[in-house]
Amino acid sequence: MNSKQATGAEPPPSQDREEYAVIRMYESREQIYPREIKGRFASLRWLCVFLTQLVFYGLPWIDWNGRQAVLFDLAARKFYLFGLVLWPQDFIWLAALLIICAFGLFLFTAVAGRVWCGYSCPQTVYTEIFMWIERRIEGTRSARMRLDRQPWSLDKLWRKSAKHLAWGAVALWTGISFVGYFSPMRELLPELAAFAFGPWEIFWILFYGFATYGNAGWMREQVCKYMCPYARFQSAMFDRDSLIITYDAGRGEPRMPQAKAARAVNGAKAGDCIDCTMCVQVCPTGIDIRQGLQYMCIGCAACVDACDSVMDKIRRPRGLIRYSTENAVEQGLPVAAIRRRLLRPRILIYTAILGAVVALFAGSLWMRTPVKLDVIRDRGSMGREVEDGIIENVYRLQIINASERGHRYRISASGIDGLSVAPAHAIDVAATQTLSVPVRVRAPHGAGESGSNKIRFVLQAEDDPSLSVSEKAVFLVPRR
Repeated sequence: MNSKQATGAEPPPSQDREEYAVIRMYESREQIYPREIKGRFASLRWLCVFLTQLVFYGLPWIDWNGRQAVLFDLAARKFYLFGLVLWPQDFIWLAALLIICAFGLFLFTAVAGRVWCGYSCPQTVYTEIFMWIERRIEGTRSARMRLDRQPWSLDKLWRKSAKHLAWGAVALWTGISFVGYFSPMRELLPELAAFAFGPWEIFWILFYGFATYGNAGWMREQVCKYMCPYARFQSAMFDRDSLIITYDAGRGEPRMPQAKAARAVNGAKAGDCIDCTMCVQVCPTGIDIRQGLQYMCIGCAACVDACDSVMDKIRRPRGLIRYSTENAVEQGLPVAAIRRRLLRPRILIYTAILGAVVALFAGSLWMRTPVKLDVIRDRGSMGREVEDGIIENVYRLQIINASERGHRYRISASGIDGLSVAPAHAIDVAATQTLSVPVRVRAPHGAGESGSNKIRFVLQAEDDPSLSVSEKAVFLVPRR
């Protein structure tokens, strides 16, 4: 028998003994069952859902000059945007468009917080659509919670199956519509019906459809909380005069149920908040807006509609939860003062930059010449002397007609006296066509200096005098 067994006492703890604690890096997800709510902001949100999806699903079906109005034809390296045809050389306009979108997002965030997230973000839009389907099949919030708790039955099986089938149909059509921007929609659907589509088309249909199904059906608020980078850097664009969803704690506290507030004695005064938790129940990200500004809040204003409906029932003024600013809530500023503070330096700078970029973008598109010319020297044939001492150089001209009309172009060259170009006849280039033309340029004997001479090719449309473009080149004269 050892000493521990004999005495019944624990030995003293060792000095080298290490204590371990389990620290969870991620919070376990708690299932959120948002309650359906009606109100002015809910109606505005559904209007945004309708308009965004009308554009997304409808654009691939619009024809323009005998083709799809919006088509990103990667195989032909052409981007069609209604009457505008962009080529890889026009990447600067696509970059400018992204810059405009970025500064627009900065401006909207500085003025009205995450208004983009709450009304027009694809994650929000498709989550709204999927939740609407879920409510139609599984019922109200309490019915969905009860359905999830109960064991599997025939009723639960058909409801869950019908919901996921409906989600899958919407997601699949969303994937088809997405691919329809890259493969003409009127050709894509017959290919799908005949199972004659290419491997990349089926990959992107399934990939985009699966992403829609997973993000809007399963992950939902997890995307907004953990995956979206905008939620993390938005605080850099906020200030105390940005419009956000706010809870007026001065008016709402101390919160207590209405029955308890009615029994309050000794001069105790209850706030307007009756702690009904309706603002929490309707929140798609499951937060309590009464705890103050949180990065998880997407600014959808569902809590505003819920709180206003409760205030109407208990005959209290609306606006306990409302769009306001931190300074306005703390200082009790009126609406007029909030509007005046919108014109602060940050907003003016964002507006000026955005206006300048939009003006430059629109101006450059307006002055854009819908024809491009690239000159490539024939490296296998340097400047050479032909009959009668004439010097000849050979080039290859790449002509891109970026307009929706075919044109007849004539090629000329200048820079050395007596230059002649062959072919001398006009060249027809069809609409949105790229044409490679071999060109021989000749200079008379004695013209130009030995070595390289700068010349310029000019491409002129015969049927439109304003349509002209020029490009620099080098004419080589053999040393005498």
